Amino acid sequence: MPQPSPDGIKDHVFSRTGRVLEFVWSGWAGLAGLCLLAAVWQAGHEAYGQFILSSPLQTLQEIGSLAQDPEAWKITLLTLQRAVTGFALVAISGAALGLLAGYSPAVMRLASPLITVILGVPPIAWIVLAMIWFGGTDATVRTVIVIAALPVVFLGAARGISTRDRGLDKMAQAFGAGPVRRFLTVGLRQTTTTLFPAFALALGTSFKVAVMAELLASAGGIGGALADARTNLDITKALAWVVVSVGLLIVVEYALIHPVKGEVDRWRRAAQPWGVKR
Repeated sequence: MPQPSPDGIKDHVFSRTGRVLEFVWSGWAGLAGLCLLAAVWQAGHEAYGQFILSSPLQTLQEIGSLAQDPEAWKITLLTLQRAVTGFALVAISGAALGLLAGYSPAVMRLASPLITVILGVPPIAWIVLAMIWFGGTDATVRTVIVIAALPVVFLGAARGISTRDRGLDKMAQAFGAGPVRRFLTVGLRQTTTTLFPAFALALGTSFKVAVMAELLASAGGIGGALADARTNLDITKALAWVVVSVGLLIVVEYALIHPVKGEVDRWRRAAQPWGVKR
């Protein structure tokens, strides 16, 4: 097997370093948005008072107190594993079914009414049904996550593969690429425009639905902690748990989805200059 040349290794290192630095630099825009949200939050606190809305600083202090409590870590990790495992089920099954439907118009026509029905049922109704079926268990939370988020990934995958450039597929076939290779190198890569935004939306739905199901089903986790804060009328602790939940979502999204998207979409950015893109 031929060994890579030193120049090839150097170019690979520089390319990977550039993508990492660009990813880190892009975080400043997100940080500016969070600072704007904190400013609006502080204005609401000053307008309505402590009983209605705690200040961002008080909420951060409460999060610091939670970080010193081992029980709070168990609560956080419980919700995290429920949301992430539910999202994994959604990502795998939704993408597979969506790709199948995108390649087959007959399957897409058959699935469209079913997707409409699933989207038309509120998540809270699925929570009630899942509570009857499974009680206050992990299965309740994961079931509702799958039902609520799967249509988004399904439609993203189906839309991406059905709108692919078929000319590229024919060109690859002319060069001798088989069906599997054409799918992996041409068809699948063209789905990222719609598939990865669908993944991001499904991940956010997974965390929201997980907390909602935990609260209504008394299944522990962050939802159970929010229920306790509601009972005690502790607005600061309730906001602290909300911030923790959103923080988990941001960490998982930027540690899982965005790096994978950056690696898969390298071919789209090959001719673009480094820096902020339009």
